[in-house]
Amino acid sequence: MCLAIPGKVLSINKQETFPRMGKVDFGGIVREVSLAYVPEAQVGDYVIVHVGFAISKMDEHAANQVFEYLEQIEKMEEKQQG
Repeated sequence: MCLAIPGKVLSINKQETFPRMGKVDFGGIVREVSLAYVPEAQVGDYVIVHVGFAISKMDEHAANQVFEYLEQIEKMEEKQQG
Protein backbone atom coordinates (compact mmCIF):
# COMPACT_ATOMS: atom_id res chain seq x y z
CA MET A 1 0.00 0.00 0.00
CA CYS A 2 1.25 3.46 -0.87
CA LEU A 3 0.49 6.61 1.04
CA ALA A 4 0.34 9.98 -0.65
CA ILE A 5 -0.87 13.12 1.08
CA PRO A 6 -2.05 16.52 -0.14
CA GLY A 7 -0.12 19.69 0.47
CA LYS A 8 -0.30 23.31 -0.60
CA VAL A 9 2.52 24.75 -2.71
CA LEU A 10 3.93 27.75 -0.83
CA SER A 11 6.85 28.60 -3.09
CA ILE A 12 8.69 27.33 -6.15
CA ASN A 13 12.42 27.47 -6.70
CA LYS A 14 12.84 30.02 -9.49
CA GLN A 15 16.23 28.70 -10.58
CA GLU A 16 16.40 26.73 -13.80
CA THR A 17 17.46 23.56 -12.06
CA PHE A 18 16.25 20.02 -12.39
CA PRO A 19 14.33 18.74 -10.67
CA ARG A 20 11.93 21.64 -10.16
CA MET A 21 11.55 22.03 -6.39
CA GLY A 22 9.10 23.81 -4.13
CA LYS A 23 8.10 24.23 -0.50
CA VAL A 24 4.84 22.46 0.31
CA ASP A 25 2.73 22.85 3.47
CA PHE A 26 1.20 19.69 4.95
CA GLY A 27 -1.08 21.16 7.60
CA GLY A 28 1.66 23.20 9.28
CA ILE A 29 4.62 21.00 8.39
CA VAL A 30 6.59 22.45 5.47
CA ARG A 31 8.85 20.26 3.35
CA GLU A 32 10.81 20.69 0.14
CA VAL A 33 9.26 18.57 -2.60
CA SER A 34 10.15 17.75 -6.18
CA LEU A 35 7.66 19.28 -8.61
CA ALA A 36 9.24 17.63 -11.66
CA TYR A 37 6.16 15.47 -12.35
CA VAL A 38 3.72 18.40 -12.12
CA PRO A 39 5.25 21.19 -14.20
CA GLU A 40 1.86 22.94 -14.30
CA ALA A 41 1.75 23.35 -10.49
CA GLN A 42 1.85 26.93 -9.27
CA VAL A 43 2.03 28.63 -5.87
CA GLY A 44 -1.32 28.14 -4.14
CA ASP A 45 -2.10 24.84 -5.86
CA TYR A 46 -2.64 21.62 -3.95
CA VAL A 47 -0.58 18.61 -4.94
CA ILE A 48 -0.52 14.95 -3.94
CA VAL A 49 2.94 14.02 -2.61
CA HIS A 50 4.45 10.55 -2.32
CA VAL A 51 7.98 10.05 -0.94
CA GLY A 52 9.02 13.61 -1.67
CA PHE A 53 7.58 13.84 -5.19
CA ALA A 54 4.42 15.72 -6.15
CA ILE A 55 2.66 13.25 -8.45
CA SER A 56 -0.51 15.16 -9.36
CA LYS A 57 -2.55 18.28 -8.66
CA MET A 58 -5.85 18.22 -6.80
CA ASP A 59 -8.50 20.80 -6.07
CA GLU A 60 -8.70 22.58 -2.73
CA HIS A 61 -12.06 21.03 -1.77
CA ALA A 62 -10.73 17.48 -2.19
CA ALA A 63 -7.57 18.35 -0.24
CA ASN A 64 -9.64 19.76 2.62
CA GLN A 65 -11.73 16.57 2.70
CA VAL A 66 -8.57 14.52 3.11
CA PHE A 67 -7.41 16.80 5.94
CA GLU A 68 -10.79 16.30 7.66
CA TYR A 69 -10.54 12.51 7.32
CA LEU A 70 -7.03 12.51 8.77
CA GLU A 71 -8.21 14.64 11.69
CA GLN A 72 -11.08 12.21 12.36
CA ILE A 73 -8.66 9.27 12.32
CA GLU A 74 -6.39 11.07 14.79
CA LYS A 75 -9.32 11.72 17.15
CA MET A 76 -10.40 8.06 16.96
CA GLU A 77 -6.85 6.91 17.79
CA GLU A 78 -6.73 9.28 20.79
CA LYS A 79 -10.01 7.83 22.11
CA GLN A 80 -8.71 4.28 21.74
CA GLN A 81 -5.51 5.13 23.62
CA GLY A 82 -7.25 7.07 26.36
